Amino acid sequence: MSEKHKVIIIGSGPAGLTAALYTARANLKPLVFEGIQPGGQLTITTDVENFPGFPDGIMGPELMDLIRKQAQRFGAETRFNHIDKVDLSKKPFTVTSGKDEFKTDSIIISTGATAKLLGLESESKLMGYGVSACATCDGFFYKNKNVLVVGGGDSAIEEATFLTKFASSVTILHRRDELRASKIMQDRVFNNPKISVEWNTSVLEMIGEPDSGGLTSVRVENTVTGETREIKCDGIFLGIGHKPNSELFKDVLELDKTGYIITRPDSSKTNIEGVFAAGDIKDSVYRQAITASGSGCMAAIDAEKYLETLE
Repeated sequence: MSEKHKVIIIGSGPAGLTAALYTARANLKPLVFEGIQPGGQLTITTDVENFPGFPDGIMGPELMDLIRKQAQRFGAETRFNHIDKVDLSKKPFTVTSGKDEFKTDSIIISTGATAKLLGLESESKLMGYGVSACATCDGFFYKNKNVLVVGGGDSAIEEATFLTKFASSVTILHRRDELRASKIMQDRVFNNPKISVEWNTSVLEMIGEPDSGGLTSVRVENTVTGETREIKCDGIFLGIGHKPNSELFKDVLELDKTGYIITRPDSSKTNIEGVFAAGDIKDSVYRQAITASGSGCMAAIDAEKYLETLE
């Protein structure tokens, strides 16, 4: 099967669905491939309290569903296909999903980034119920509480430092005996009375039930002695970094050293004309739903202007 479209959007978080909304309203009839995590990272977030327009907060999946319906209202088509291959070497571009090929004049990439997790069964069970991978998203819920942060690099230190604005204590769990973070970041840890570090400590299990208060404690192991113990806590944040979902584009588009797509200043344009990027796939700094939505809007407008040049 082969189809032809004016614009294809790969990814369906706030960036992709906002891009769909704007391109649909421009009568471009966008086709959105939602992929393996429809709605993006917000689908594993319970309460979203910092998205404008929802004074009482909103559940992450519900917010994504509302934006999806808004885009569909104006003619966006959404499918749950996973994209296997993208050919950007000639125009129109070709997007492949299984045996199906889709031709398109322009592509908006909004495949996002995935928070690196420990891979524990209890971690996925309690995600959003005391387990988080985003302090700026969820830190507010931990006012005057005791929280843990896993990691030893800059990501972990940023999370821990931010959390001290709310939590009464922040304990960093690091599996080695020294931090990997930059010197200036380490100074922030050692000079902050709210932050302590548990060295040579790895997490074995997160304890609690989603329907009865969520996370209550964490079982840890000393990486030197093998001794295990339980640490009581109100929340645990994973600060072990993010991985941009850019595998499809690694030999085609210009990426930075960590895999984020590089866009031209003040635009969503990549190094290939007609290909645009939006959201966390190009943003390693802010990583918020509202900034992703904003860049989705930018990509839609850039794509619309590009398509006008083809007429």
